[in-house]
Amino acid sequence: MSGVEAIAATAAAEGAVDWAEKRYLLVDDFVGIRQLLRESLRNLGAKHIDQAASGGEAMMLLSKTRYDVVLCDYNLGDGKNGQQVLEEARIRNLMLPSSVWLMVSAEKSVESVMGAAEHQPDAYIIKPITEGVLLTRLNRVWNKKQIFREIDQAFADKDYLRAARLCDEQIAHDRLHEIDLLRMKATLLLKSGEPEQARKVYEQVLEERDYNWARCGLAKILMNNGELDAALTMFQAVITDNRFYIDAFDQLARTFQLQGKTEEAFGVLEKAAKLSPNSVPRQRALGQTALKLGNIPVAEKAFRKCIEIGEYSVMKTVDAFFGLARVCAQKNDTKEAIRLLNAAVHQFGGDQVELRAKITEGLVYHETGDYRRARKSGDELEAMLADETKQRPDTDTCLDMATLLFAVGVKEAPVGLLCYVTRNNHDNAPLLEDVQKIFDKARMTDEGVELIKASRKEAADMMNKGVLLWKTGKLIEAVEWMRVARKALPHNMRILFNSAQILISQLQQTGYVRELADEAIAVLMHVDAIAPGQQRFAQLMEQLALLAPMSGVVAAAAASEYEAANGAIPDRPQDMRG
Repeated sequence: MSGVEAIAATAAAEGAVDWAEKRYLLVDDFVGIRQLLRESLRNLGAKHIDQAASGGEAMMLLSKTRYDVVLCDYNLGDGKNGQQVLEEARIRNLMLPSSVWLMVSAEKSVESVMGAAEHQPDAYIIKPITEGVLLTRLNRVWNKKQIFREIDQAFADKDYLRAARLCDEQIAHDRLHEIDLLRMKATLLLKSGEPEQARKVYEQVLEERDYNWARCGLAKILMNNGELDAALTMFQAVITDNRFYIDAFDQLARTFQLQGKTEEAFGVLEKAAKLSPNSVPRQRALGQTALKLGNIPVAEKAFRKCIEIGEYSVMKTVDAFFGLARVCAQKNDTKEAIRLLNAAVHQFGGDQVELRAKITEGLVYHETGDYRRARKSGDELEAMLADETKQRPDTDTCLDMATLLFAVGVKEAPVGLLCYVTRNNHDNAPLLEDVQKIFDKARMTDEGVELIKASRKEAADMMNKGVLLWKTGKLIEAVEWMRVARKALPHNMRILFNSAQILISQLQQTGYVRELADEAIAVLMHVDAIAPGQQRFAQLMEQLALLAPMSGVVAAAAASEYEAANGAIPDRPQDMRG
């Protein structure tokens, strides 16, 4: 009996795995390697084996089939590499908790291993490998992952609370894998909008042993709750304990940014990018932070790296093109800047991208001294703002537009934009500091302070009126008023969430009405589109599901359009006084 057959026989004797009925995907650009892996799996009795010769082909297969096991090479030739395939599979939830992902590669560099590890393959196997080593590792990982097999369906249905309860049931008769189940339970609770329950899980784990993943998870909850100093201390402790725990670096930088400490955030991001440079979001954040601080060499390097690694990534971002165009303007390279803007419009398209390209074009011309062309861009944007039928763009675009308009000598339109941004973000202190800096640069410091103060009060008054109507039992009037508030401030998270909560309250009082439920879903979908991951999203969706007839048909209909956000909601809408 061969070594491979002996492994298969041992697994079968233990009753651990029915290899014959599992579905496998082999991803490698060399047909010979795929054939070797296929034969290894067939020796275990595997019958259902699909193959992909490229990252793009792998993604097509993953989107159609729920595989039990994926064996994926890191280097796949042209197109997506193995890290990018794994990254997209995780982001799109194409793998179930019990599925196994083995990354197979000849790459031994720290950046390659860490880049893949960030997206949590179940094992990283260095070539060359023998069949016996491969199958031993596969057996070991498979047996461990099967503790999640009963949780799979709830996870696939996005019923994260039920999946969390199934974790408890599994723990009751499987103490050996208790820590893995508790980690999964905490993740599910966060997805369900239950951070306080997740916090208890992390604290329970930390009482037994000082796991960095538990400390990092607890620190994220502290950060989201506004306990920034405590979160900062915990992230720093994780990094001190493990200087390769890259997620702690990213979260530490985010905490510094929430505190308005841009230089400190830059230092952390720079270290993180050196440790693991193949992350599109990290390079984008580093480039934007460096540009904000005027560090042009680092900004240029980060944005160019972001474009390079983003070419075949699901995380590819237009921000890198706009950021690099601004860098080129600082270097007085107008030709390259305009080329980048044209590339952004060509590759991403859409009205929003075209608008941002026009704004950035004007800023480039102004920064390179071509004031005539800059003024022309400003005039076009001012005319667009005068059209009241058009909705205002997103916050970052408004800030860039205001900066350009002030620079070319326009005053009224950018003031209106900055007041609009303030009303939509009235409780976002770091952002309001950025608004004030734009006023400062326009030599409107004192006026800016008063405008920000008045705009914040206007937003608070508008929200509190709806909440007061709700509290005094005037639900119909509250619903109508929040519609007015949403139209006036379409990007204000507090108004949007309170509007959805008031709609749900009316449904709870009057019974299920499809039109009102659809309106609440539309509000929440809008939130998730403009700011994914907001704290109150998932639990409001669950409240709607409980109200719907036929066992949550509302949530089922919306499930394909959203990913449950982290965080919790209070029992009633928030006002500015409480």
